[in-house]
This record gives sequence, structure tokens and C-alpha cells, in this order.
Amino acid sequence: MRCVIYRTDISAEPESVECGQTDDACRAALKRLADLGDDEFGWVHLDAPTEDVLQELGRCLGLHPLAVEDAVQAHQRPKLERYGEVLAVAVKTLWYVEEGCDVETGEVMAFLGPRTALTVRHGPVDPTIEAARRMREDPATLRFGPVAVLHAVLDVVVDAYSDAAAKVRADLTGLERSVFSSSHDDHTEEVYSLKREVLEFRDAVQPLVPVLQEFTGPRAQWPESALPYFRDVSDHLHRTDTEVRSLDELLNSVLAAHLARVGTWQNDDMRRISAWAAIFAVPTMVAGVYGMNFEHMPELGWSFGYPLAVGVMLTAAGLLYRAFRRNDWL
Repeated sequence: MRCVIYRTDISAEPESVECGQTDDACRAALKRLADLGDDEFGWVHLDAPTEDVLQELGRCLGLHPLAVEDAVQAHQRPKLERYGEVLAVAVKTLWYVEEGCDVETGEVMAFLGPRTALTVRHGPVDPTIEAARRMREDPATLRFGPVAVLHAVLDVVVDAYSDAAAKVRADLTGLERSVFSSSHDDHTEEVYSLKREVLEFRDAVQPLVPVLQEFTGPRAQWPESALPYFRDVSDHLHRTDTEVRSLDELLNSVLAAHLARVGTWQNDDMRRISAWAAIFAVPTMVAGVYGMNFEHMPELGWSFGYPLAVGVMLTAAGLLYRAFRRNDWL
């Protein structure tokens, strides 16, 4: 648990409140949040908290029981809910694991009250650290109050989406080169694996688009000067959403092209097998005729019968081989 008190006066330094792990420290932090001044707002951050901790904090901050339940269970789709004076926003965090070419997701829930902001994080990636750093570097946003926390967190999350999309695009480019190379390697599993990651990516990005759209227009009790900041984040998200859609469509095309190439390889193999079968069919037929062991066969008593039969078989096989080579069957 981390707790920081910010002042809308940008010249004032943020105040870190010692939370610790003891009940007395937590009570002292909650008391400090209850005594916030008119020019102050608090930001409380929790990492994968238990239900008891969230319920106690929820009573202090006025959180709805359903909001506490969502924050504990996680695995929420990006969404926007309002519980009285508290605004709840669920966002999926996303990062790219280069070792396995995987897209992994987590979750951050933000609760905005009149003077407090609460963020709850699930997953190994914590965007609130970078968000706090950006707020320190741009103290002008502190005038927005708790809204500044929501903007900073969304800005960090959406930037991570853009970085992950660029890395997925690089993976897809490499996969395209492999699919259309001269080798006959089967890349179907790789294409399906990357498509599954893109679908997970899309499930994180697309539902967030209408949520952010809500923040780009005038809202009650929100500073008008905060809207351009959210419009900037929304623009970045729209670009990433367009990129993810194009990646999904391109993967479908790559998969279709690869399956078509696999079918072509199979047809080529079947033509080669059929050609060789036809070549060996003539010697087999001639040998089968003379292998019937009839008593009255004129060629059996002729000294040139065997060389003639062999010559016929070789000549027929050679002519067939030449014909198949001319038609690119061999």
C-alpha cells in the first residue's frame, strides 16, 4: 500500500504517508486522507489486495460494495462505472514477452472520488510507478485533482499498448518472410499462436476505446483544461486500435496464403508420386505378362526375347520420364 498527498499548488512537494504493514499505520494513513484540505488530494495504490483490506479502505473512501468486489476479483473487461460520487475505471495492462513472443495482460482499477484516487493493480507490471514519475515531471496536471491520476495511468497504459503493437508487428514481419520463403517448413502453429496473442491484445484495446471517448467531452466537476490531455491519450489509443485491427487482418491473410502454399506443396508431392507410379507401371505390366508362365509363348524360346523385353521396358520408362519432366511433374 502506498499513499501520497498532492497539493494543487504546483510549487508544493508531494507528501508521502507512511502506510507500513501494521494496523496502526494503516489507520494513520486513513485518518490523513479523511483530513485532506481543500487544496489537497490523496492517491492510494494497492497491489493485489485482499478483500478485507479493500473493504476497510472502501468504507473510508465511500466505495460501493460492487466496486470493491470487482477490484478484488480482477479479470474485468475495460469499463467505466459510476457509483454516486465515485468513478470506477477498469483498464487492462499489457506487456510483450520477447522470449516467447507472448502478449501478457494484467489489470488496473482506478477509483476517483472528490478528493481521493485509489488504484488497484493485478499482474506483475505496475504502471502507477511511471504514472507518478510523469506527474512529478508535469506538475501542472496536479491542478486537475484526482483526475490527474487517472490521466497519468491511462497515458502509461496506452503507451505500453503502442510499444507492444510495434513488437508484434516486427514478429509478424519476420513470420511473413518465413511463410513466403523458398523453404517448405510448416508455420501454421506459429501463425495461430501469434493470432491468439493479437486477439488477446484486441480484447484489451477495443473495449477501452469507448471508455476513453467518454473522457474527451465535458464532464461534470472535471476541469475544462484536462480534456485536451485525455483527447491526446484517446488519439494514441485509436492509432493502436487501428494497428491491432490491421495486424489481425494481415494475420488472416498470412494464414490463408500459408495454407494455400501447403496445399500446393501437397499437390506437387502427389504429382511426383503419380508420375513415378506411371513410370514403374509399364515395366510392371510387361514383367507381369511374362511372369504368367504360359507354356506357349513365342518369345520364351527366342534368344533375343529377354533383351527385347528389357529394352521395351526401359524405352517406355524413359519416354514417360521425359514427358513428365517436360510438364514439370518431376
